[in-house]
Amino acid sequence: MSLPIVVAITGASGVAYGRRLVEVLLELGHELHLVISPSGMQVLKHELRVEIDPQTFVLDQLLPQVCPKPGQLHFHHSMDYMSSIASGSYLTRGMVVVPCSGATLSSIAHGSSRNLVERAADVHLKERRPLILVPRETPLSLVHICNMRTVTEAGAIVLPASPGFYHGIESIDQMIDFIVARVLDQLKVEHSLSGRWGKP
Repeated sequence: MSLPIVVAITGASGVAYGRRLVEVLLELGHELHLVISPSGMQVLKHELRVEIDPQTFVLDQLLPQVCPKPGQLHFHHSMDYMSSIASGSYLTRGMVVVPCSGATLSSIAHGSSRNLVERAADVHLKERRPLILVPRETPLSLVHICNMRTVTEAGAIVLPASPGFYHGIESIDQMIDFIVARVLDQLKVEHSLSGRWGKP
């Protein structure tokens, strides 16, 4: 049986990447643990006109067209340290922070664990499980670059939201799927979101 996957959405531009990843993983039948930081909720409202109530979350708030199976989706409040994903004894397939804000990147790099997103990321590092961070910030400061090096040396994968154009991009949705496809590749999740170089 496939282990669950953790997805965290934080307060950086590009929340459409996170929402699409959640959508695809649920459609593929994967069990999912979702955490959205308070600033992530603000960006969701600003960029996608999506309003999240962390106290009464239902998937309709994020993806009204998706109907998960019972027990497939678990939503966690960003300050719930009693959550299963706050412990290394809870087995997962990996974790993705998408988008990953500069502040979240910094906290993960320095192990501060100020909220559940950062604690769960710290757990994945210490347990040597896949941790994929998807920053979208540009340009990058030396601080960002040093933090990216630190998390990479600690075992994380830094996967910037920089879509390629070699397979004929014709829409924003295709650009989003390009990045989501790269994330799924890192999680070793089979998909058909985008074409591959050298294949029809």
